[in-house]
Amino acid sequence: MGEYRFGHTATLLVDGRVLVVGGGPGAELYDPSTHTWSPTGTFPVQIGYHTATRLLDCRVLVAGGNVNGPSRQAYLYDSVADRWSKAGHLSHRRQSAAAALLPDGRVLVAGGYSWRSLASADVFDPATGDWQPAGRMNVARYRFTATALSDGRVLVAGGINGGERVTATAELYDPATGWWAPTASMALARTDHTATALADGRVLVAGGFSTQGSVAESEIYDPASGTWTVTGSLATDRFWHSAAGLTDGTVLVAGGRSMNLPDPDLASAEVYDVVSGSWSQTASMGTARYLFTMTVLPDGRVLAAGGGSQHHATNSAELYRQRQP
Repeated sequence: MGEYRFGHTATLLVDGRVLVVGGGPGAELYDPSTHTWSPTGTFPVQIGYHTATRLLDCRVLVAGGNVNGPSRQAYLYDSVADRWSKAGHLSHRRQSAAAALLPDGRVLVAGGYSWRSLASADVFDPATGDWQPAGRMNVARYRFTATALSDGRVLVAGGINGGERVTATAELYDPATGWWAPTASMALARTDHTATALADGRVLVAGGFSTQGSVAESEIYDPASGTWTVTGSLATDRFWHSAAGLTDGTVLVAGGRSMNLPDPDLASAEVYDVVSGSWSQTASMGTARYLFTMTVLPDGRVLAAGGGSQHHATNSAELYRQRQP
């Protein structure tokens, strides 16, 4: 990349390019057809720990982040015009919030940190360009996950709660009613984990950080029953890692940090097989990295970009290709 970045976002555009924003100056684009990076139209601020969501109209909404502290700012990127524009203000300053695209094209941005954990949530309507309140979560939280379910609801899980403790709680947002409802808690309290929607509608949560340190255990949420099931453990406990659902239905988890190894920065990678319910190791990355992004490209390869490595941000990027059967 043109800049060193960690705590950034990476969003797949409709034309197959990848938009990387923040975690360093400005924003840039990766073109998989030429394997090149280029700057976008001038992004107005330097941010990190924000959210980025591709809208149904193909624009990208970037919200919140830490611009000299938590921010209310939001921006839209038009990839056709290569232009950024302002997109109003969130109800609260937020960083380390989570976002999900709703079935009607609106975007939910929930929780986050603003000198304390937040329970509030906002919804952005791209048709009007307005933000509206979206109720309050039952548990204030930041550094958690939000996953759009196949039935239109959004599952939020884990994070750090209002008491500054790691939580196992989970809840559901229903865009049809605008209400939040508690659901079963995870088996393990965790933050800085990953949550990946599976093809069958369930959600795989893997790794993270708990009161005992970095986590290897994984579990699956079934929205039909509203329950969690423990489903094995990663070979290496990790947090600040990344995950990506691959085209064959498996899930790739890579990188992060471990509190139980002499060298905490990880290059190792593992794949979860939904059919067998088991983890297996796969090729390691060329660079150990954490707080980085992984993006599945249209041809099935996975782009890993940026992150921290040996206490420094990196501008390196690499591609993962699935092994052929």
